[in-house]
Amino acid sequence: MLTWRCEPKNWFLDKNTSQLVFQTDQETDYWQKTHYGLEVDNGHFLYTKTNKNFRITTKVKVLPKSKYDQAGLMIRFSKDIWVKTSLEYIPNGLSKLGAVVTNRGYSDWSTQYVDCQEVQLYYRISKIEQNCYVDFSWDGEEWNQIRIAHLDVPVKSTVLAGVYACSPQGKEQEVRIDFITITELDNDPTSAYL
Repeated sequence: MLTWRCEPKNWFLDKNTSQLVFQTDQETDYWQKTHYGLEVDNGHFLYTKTNKNFRITTKVKVLPKSKYDQAGLMIRFSKDIWVKTSLEYIPNGLSKLGAVVTNRGYSDWSTQYVDCQEVQLYYRISKIEQNCYVDFSWDGEEWNQIRIAHLDVPVKSTVLAGVYACSPQGKEQEVRIDFITITELDNDPTSAYL
């Protein structure tokens, strides 16, 4: 079962494409403290709960409008402990593909530049115990690592896992989600790469 956290005002299931479609509300984001002291926790997040080791995968197409528009995957234990991955849109320049890892209420952001404006990407996050592995793909077949990170979550704790989207400086970014899959993994760290 999927549940909205900060449900967007406009969303629907497109019967022709079988996609979840929604628009981001104004000035939504996920970020905690680091760099400029900002604390925002109001992005759109459609999630399920699990206490297993797992991999979540999705295909996201976005039509960004404003600087830092983003949509991708998120896993979340609390306001102070979470991971998100997406491409953050930069108009008239290179956008930033990356991951934000938040532990103990502080966010950090690792990025790489990508030359694209209308974005269609595959994302996956694998969580094994207190480790998470963040990857992306252009085609859903060949995966590239973005990040490996530690999460300060108690072992066997329940986390939320799903798709998210934000518009920190604007609104009405269109997001289209083709699918969301969650697969249970074992404790072996190498299963994150299978």
